[in-house]
Amino acid sequence: MLAAGLVLLLAAGLGQGTTRGVLREELLLRPLPVGDVAAVFQFRTRWDADLQQGAVSHYRLFPKALGQLVAAHGVRELHLALTQGFWSTQSWGQPPLGAPAGAELWVWFQDTVPEYVPLAPLHLWDRSLGQLGCSSVDKAWKELSNILSGIFCASLNFIDSTNTVTPTASFKPLGVANESRPWTEFFLFPLQAGLAVLLKAERLFHSSYHSQAVHIRPICRDASCLAVSWELRQTLTVVFDSFTTGQGKKDWSLFKMFSRTLTDACPLASESKVYVDISPKNKEKQLLEVTPTPTSVHEAIVQGDKTTYAVYDLLSPVLFNTSRSLNVQLKWKRPEDSSELSTPIMHAQRYVSGYGLQTGEISTLIYNTHPYRAFPVVVLETVPWYLRLYVHTLTIITKGKENKPSYIHYQPAQDRKRPHLLEMLIQLPANSATKITIQFERALLKWTEYPPDPNHGFYVSSSVLSALVPSVIAMKDVNVEESPLFTSL
Repeated sequence: MLAAGLVLLLAAGLGQGTTRGVLREELLLRPLPVGDVAAVFQFRTRWDADLQQGAVSHYRLFPKALGQLVAAHGVRELHLALTQGFWSTQSWGQPPLGAPAGAELWVWFQDTVPEYVPLAPLHLWDRSLGQLGCSSVDKAWKELSNILSGIFCASLNFIDSTNTVTPTASFKPLGVANESRPWTEFFLFPLQAGLAVLLKAERLFHSSYHSQAVHIRPICRDASCLAVSWELRQTLTVVFDSFTTGQGKKDWSLFKMFSRTLTDACPLASESKVYVDISPKNKEKQLLEVTPTPTSVHEAIVQGDKTTYAVYDLLSPVLFNTSRSLNVQLKWKRPEDSSELSTPIMHAQRYVSGYGLQTGEISTLIYNTHPYRAFPVVVLETVPWYLRLYVHTLTIITKGKENKPSYIHYQPAQDRKRPHLLEMLIQLPANSATKITIQFERALLKWTEYPPDPNHGFYVSSSVLSALVPSVIAMKDVNVEESPLFTSL
């Protein structure tokens, strides 16, 4: 279902209009346990224009295909992710940019409330209801999914009422509140400059995990927020198993991972940086050696941990003085026996139990490993209509006792019309494991209703957890524009 390449969005023209745009590109390289390496690309375009007024005629950095889509369908926010593989949270830590396996799409329309859609084996789809009326939003949602299906060569056109739901507590706006085909085909410049030169499909898809995403949202133009700009973030997360490909060594380099090196910055980018996570693991220091010498070192608090980055500024004139290309290399000064990450504060797993083809049980385990802080979490479950849930069997157990949710919303499924929707607000005590179970019965399907490759079984969308996770380390005020990946982490 995923495109056979990468899709970066290309501006339709280079006309010089009255609106101003800024492009920034970043690459974050993070060593993971057992020799894996995570590479996270982010290309961020900020456009000082009012797309909703429909008066924009010149597109320079912002892709015209998406700009017209936002204006024509009254889109306020759009989030699309295409992912292959599973992020191993317990082994790799929290993902830099979270996304479920398959596809995820959720959208806010103007003056509306969100709606969420799972489609197996693709994943989350989300649309919105409100003053526009159900029929108007339904039409806009259908047209939007079909257009995106064509742009990204993904099977988003299979979105319909059977895999669309409207959450009440999940998927809040990320922007200003209350206001296949190769990704490279849409990018802003030829793939001979900047970080995009590393986007070589045969290397990126020969990996343990890859996830590409597009996020569009309105943001404040300045601190006063009297004017709104539009932000487009195009991200790519890839995990390479360098320990296997490096003949038993954890050492890695850009050339080993991408078969290419960096030669210069993108001529249209106002910022072009490579960040390498050189934070000491297990309180051991001086284990990592990075070459060549970085242009600067940056420290930040990421997901409650103090992180140190070696920074390579591609716009710095001294970076390419001694060499015509940049091949960042990281070597271990000595073998490290244990390089496991600290246990994430919150992680979860989900599985199906039972036997036979008639009945079963869905179990979700949520862990809070914080030593003394409890915090609430919103759990969203979407289950296909052909799995008939027995709501009276719903149980939530924490430390051997019943855990009653403080908020619960359930919308039953309708055969061949809509899926089940279950949302709950649950309090997670400190240092605890919470188990949520619910039993189901499989409906009898027509032979035409079975998915392709029925030997795979049926794909059920993963749960969605929304929480403000407490930090172990006190946070401090920083300039978010100077933080790696613009505080996406």
